[in-house]
Amino acid sequence: MPRSAETENTKAKNTASSQVATNDRPHGRHSLSVTDNRTGKSYEIPIENGTVRAIALRDIKTGPDDFGLMTYDPAFTNTAHCKSQITMIDGDRGILNYRGYPIEQLAEHSTYLETAYLILNGDLPTRQQHEEWAFEITHHTFLHENMKRLIEAFRYDAHPMGILVSTVGALSTFYSEAKSIFDPVARRQQVVRLIAKMPTLAAFAYRASVGLPLVYPDNDLSYTGNFLNMLFRMAEPKYRPNPVLERALDVLFILHADHEQNCSTLAMRAVGSSHPDPYSAVAAAVAALYGPLHGGANEMVLRMLKEVGSVRNVSEYIKRVKQGQVRLMGFGHRVYKNYDPRARIIKQIADQVFEVTGRNPLLDIALELERIALQDDYFISRKLYPNVDFYSGLIYQSMKFPVETFPVLFAIPRTAGWLAQWEEMLLDQEQKIARPRQIYTGPPRRDYRPMDERM
Repeated sequence: MPRSAETENTKAKNTASSQVATNDRPHGRHSLSVTDNRTGKSYEIPIENGTVRAIALRDIKTGPDDFGLMTYDPAFTNTAHCKSQITMIDGDRGILNYRGYPIEQLAEHSTYLETAYLILNGDLPTRQQHEEWAFEITHHTFLHENMKRLIEAFRYDAHPMGILVSTVGALSTFYSEAKSIFDPVARRQQVVRLIAKMPTLAAFAYRASVGLPLVYPDNDLSYTGNFLNMLFRMAEPKYRPNPVLERALDVLFILHADHEQNCSTLAMRAVGSSHPDPYSAVAAAVAALYGPLHGGANEMVLRMLKEVGSVRNVSEYIKRVKQGQVRLMGFGHRVYKNYDPRARIIKQIADQVFEVTGRNPLLDIALELERIALQDDYFISRKLYPNVDFYSGLIYQSMKFPVETFPVLFAIPRTAGWLAQWEEMLLDQEQKIARPRQIYTGPPRRDYRPMDERM
C-alpha cells in the first residue's frame, strides 16, 4: 500500500492568513488580486495548482466582527476538496488515466486485478507481485457462514443493492482488527478482503433475490470468471465461463475501477474522514451508488431505448429532446465535455459480446441516436457526447444480467478505487473530518410560545 506521502504543504495550514496589500505582491504572477468594494481594501491570495484556498477568503472582512467570506458551491461543481495521485480526467480532451496510465492501454493489455493493484499501490506489479496479489484475492473470496444466513433472512424480492449495502457493512463485525485503520498491515488485510469478497456478496445477493441456491467461489477461475460462476452456475459440476464474455466483463471492471471525485467516492472519503472501519465507509459508498443518477444511469438508458421502440422513431424522439419534453439518457457528463473515452472502448466490446450472445435489438436504436446526435448542432454546442452508460447496459443485458444487478456490477470494480481514495485521504496530513459550511436562510431568532398562543 502506498506510504504516507509527505505533503509538501504541511505549511499550508498556515496559509490561511494570505491577506496582503496588493502593492507588496510577494507571490507575483502566482496570485489572485482582489479588491473588496465594500471597504476598498485589496488582498492578494496565492494560486496553487490552479486553485485558491477557500479559507484564505476568510481574511476578507468588513470589520472585526465579520466572519469573513465563504465560497458557495452547491454540488461541489467547482471545488477541489482534496489532492489525489490516483485518477486524472481531462474532460475537455476526453482523457482518463489511472496513475498516469491511459485507460485505453489498460483496457487493451491489463486485467482488472492488475489494474486494481495499480490503483491501490501506485504502479503496475512485477510478475511476482501480481502472482502474490492474485493468490491473496483468490483465497479470500469465501464468506463466513453467518453471512450466508444473514443474506437468506432478507425478503424474497429484496433488491441486490439493498442486500449489498447491508452485508458490506455487516462484514466489519467479523473482523475486529478492521478498526485499526492506521496499522498498515491491518489496513491492507481489509483491502484484500473487500476486493475478494465483493463479487461473492454481489453474487449471493443476486441468487437470493431470485430464489436460487447460493454458489460458492471456485478458486480455479479468474476474478471475473469466478463471479460469473457464482451468478450463473446451475447443475453443471464445473462451470466454464465463455472466454469472450469473461474478458468483456474484465474490461468493463477496468473501466469502472475509479473515476476521480464522483458521488460515491466523495461518500467514501467523507464517511472515512470520521475514521470508521473501511467496511462501513464502503457501505456508504455503495449506498451512494444505489441512486439512479449514479449507479443506475445505464438502466435509464435501456428504458429510454425501449421507449423509443424503433429506429424509425429516433428522429421524433430527438425532436422531443430538443423541445425539453424528454431527456437523452447516456449523453453528457459533469466532467467530460468530449466523447467519454470509456464509451469508445465499450462500443468496441459490444461488437465482441454480440458475436457470442446475438445482436441486442436495442443496439440499432442506440447507434442511430448517437449518429444523429453527433451531427446535430444542438448537442454539439452543448458538448453532449455518449458517456460510459450509453452502451454498458446493452452489454450487461445481452450477457443475461438482470437490470437490478447493474449497479452491483458497478460496485464490484469500484471497490478498488474507493479503497485507494480512502487510504489516500487517511494518510493526507491536510485532511480532517469532513465538515462543510452552510448559508443559513431560515427565520431570525424568535421566542418559544405555548401551544395555545400559536396561530
